Amino acid sequence: MKKILVPVDFSEHAGYALEVAANLAKIFNSEIVVLHMMGLSEAYLTKSESEEAAEAHFYMKLAKKRYETFLDKPFLKGVKVTEMVQNYKIFSEINQLAKEQNIDLIIMGSHGTSGVSEIFVGSNTEKVVRTSDIPVLVIKEPTPLFNPKLVVFACDLRVESIKAYHNARALFAKWDLKLHLVYVNLPNEEFMSTGEMKKKADFFLKVAHNGEVPSNTKIVYVSDYSIEGGIFNYANDVNADLIAIPTHGRSGIAHFFKGSIGEDVVNHANLPVITFRV
Repeated sequence: MKKILVPVDFSEHAGYALEVAANLAKIFNSEIVVLHMMGLSEAYLTKSESEEAAEAHFYMKLAKKRYETFLDKPFLKGVKVTEMVQNYKIFSEINQLAKEQNIDLIIMGSHGTSGVSEIFVGSNTEKVVRTSDIPVLVIKEPTPLFNPKLVVFACDLRVESIKAYHNARALFAKWDLKLHLVYVNLPNEEFMSTGEMKKKADFFLKVAHNGEVPSNTKIVYVSDYSIEGGIFNYANDVNADLIAIPTHGRSGIAHFFKGSIGEDVVNHANLPVITFRV
């Protein structure tokens, strides 16, 4: 993992993301690219060339000053950090920049709370997740010693999720993480018997592994009233350090599963959450 991108707004939660990035950078000898989106005013587009230049210069100086304070952290000692300031209007541009910079992982802070008006849904974090082809790690609390050992991957057993599953396995192998695949069985029209779940899981794994499923790869079946509840309860039972979920580009993580499992997980989970594009 050579490069980590951390989009920042200089908030406290952005600082949490930066500290986690620093921990990973020290482990993998990675470079951190810190990106701030200036967000020049809409009036900027109607100003004269000299006025545009003056406003852009003002915002650049302001960003540089804020960077000096924001990056003055002891945990960044010995870590290569590159500062970037861009006037992006749409968040898909972050995905393009990540590709141009050969970014391996995006880390963002989030302060999602509860309900659909929650910060994650419609927020900058959600917009980055929705448009990113690169895994996004969401940090909600101070995690000064980020060193996960066990991750729970919420698996819906759909063939279209195999790409996300492969990408997750590849990244977690680099992190030397133990991976638990979890399927949550709900008491609704999609309820499956044990035999039906096993049949669907066997098919998923055989397709994912070209018929040669590693002996240590298994799917855990959990029954609960919601996928969110099932994931949380299982993660708590096994003392997981991280929750992983697949995401869909068209609707982000909000509707990948039936209902709103993605946004619920990120908003309510105290654990870090990492997303992988389907």
